[in-house]
Amino acid sequence: MTRISIDPISRVEGHGKITLQQNERLEITEARLHIVEFRGFEKFIQGRPYQEVPVLVQRLCGICPVSHHLAAAKATDMLLGVKQLSPTADKMRRLMHFGQVLQSHALHFFHLSSPDLLFGYDDEVRHRNIIGVIQDHPELAKQGVLLRKYGQEVIRLTSGKRIHGTGAIPGGINKFLSADERDYLQRDSAQIIAWAQSAVELFKTIFYQHQTYHQQFASISSHMMSLVQPNGALELYDGGLRVRKADNTLAYDHYDPAHYLQLIGEHIEPWSYMKFPFLKALGVADGWYRVGPLARINNCNFIDTPLAEEQRQQFKALNNGLPVQFTLAYHWARLIELLHCAESIATLLQDPDLLQGDLTVQGEMQSVGIGVIEAPRGTLMHHYEIDADGLITRANLIVSTTHNNRAMNESIRQVASRYLSGNTITEPLLNQLEVAVRAYDPCLSCATHALGKMPLEVTLLDQHGEVLDRRLKSTVDG
Repeated sequence: MTRISIDPISRVEGHGKITLQQNERLEITEARLHIVEFRGFEKFIQGRPYQEVPVLVQRLCGICPVSHHLAAAKATDMLLGVKQLSPTADKMRRLMHFGQVLQSHALHFFHLSSPDLLFGYDDEVRHRNIIGVIQDHPELAKQGVLLRKYGQEVIRLTSGKRIHGTGAIPGGINKFLSADERDYLQRDSAQIIAWAQSAVELFKTIFYQHQTYHQQFASISSHMMSLVQPNGALELYDGGLRVRKADNTLAYDHYDPAHYLQLIGEHIEPWSYMKFPFLKALGVADGWYRVGPLARINNCNFIDTPLAEEQRQQFKALNNGLPVQFTLAYHWARLIELLHCAESIATLLQDPDLLQGDLTVQGEMQSVGIGVIEAPRGTLMHHYEIDADGLITRANLIVSTTHNNRAMNESIRQVASRYLSGNTITEPLLNQLEVAVRAYDPCLSCATHALGKMPLEVTLLDQHGEVLDRRLKSTVDG
């Protein structure tokens, strides 16, 4: 038996590895995605005042801090007893979130995934990266940079900083847009929409050139979960939970996110710091599901911006209206959302509520606060409990990548079985496993917030890389 390791996985946020077991007949007998870094945010925010949480928890990540910022803000709204924000606060937060999703999707597609899609998984390693994209497709690379920059500017002007801002506070926001700031963002909004449209068309061209491969590669059948508006439209900031089963029937619709503990359980495996969520009604074995752009585009009835809705209809036609399940379709769905965010930003910038109105509202204090939002990578849940002094006594976070944990493992098993089993392992073959993981755009740093049962291992190396000492602490037996 031979053990093969990809460590670390490249072009993803955070640190993880993939391990394979291959027998003497070159058959792959096991494939696993391991999350090997550990954060522990749920523990060290205990004892902190709830007012600090929206700023504190976004330190989980430098890629999607706004998502944690807003999920925590929504949870602290609930702690304040606030059921409805002022129109100004609601629209400013939504604008901030559209900027976050736009910049994150642009980063992932243009910088992390486009080398595989443009050049193929077996292209030379020295060329299969963002430098290769800049060399061969300079205008495309430029558009990716400027799309992300625009999203970050939206974040800066709504939250105070591009990364780790402070705009959302319990009960509302702490600033308006000025007329000059609004005009500054409006100046480029039409160009941003045009570039977002061209990005969707680029992926469609790549897809139809290699349609059979895209539809077979890492394709798995799963349930899908996301937020939707009351009318079933695509929703990124608020709404009810919809769970669509693999057979296209709805298991849940408009489920109250505040009751997520009745809906979702978390399973633990000893070989990963990341938990494995599942739908309690279906059990650990059958209740796993996917979240993120693929789930959201499959789940919604329509998108309330016209250009993105036109693209959604073309996407749904791939499987005659049934859920599109192939994993590489995440890229297509992600770019439809990129376009939706560009359109939504342009529309919101015309709203006078961004420039004036009440910044905050107050309610009656509660002891439990739960905030759920659709982060770029999928459904994000923040749950806090406080004592009489307003200090955090308990915290639970289920992040987007954690929801997708089982699905990512199933995808790499499918790739390993279909493309690697029976072959001598080469770097291009191994890269296919990374391609499968990258399709989910995992944020592994966000996902490793809980210790679980994986042993904590510390290794001491000398200057030559030789092991001097190793200590192992098992969390199973304390």
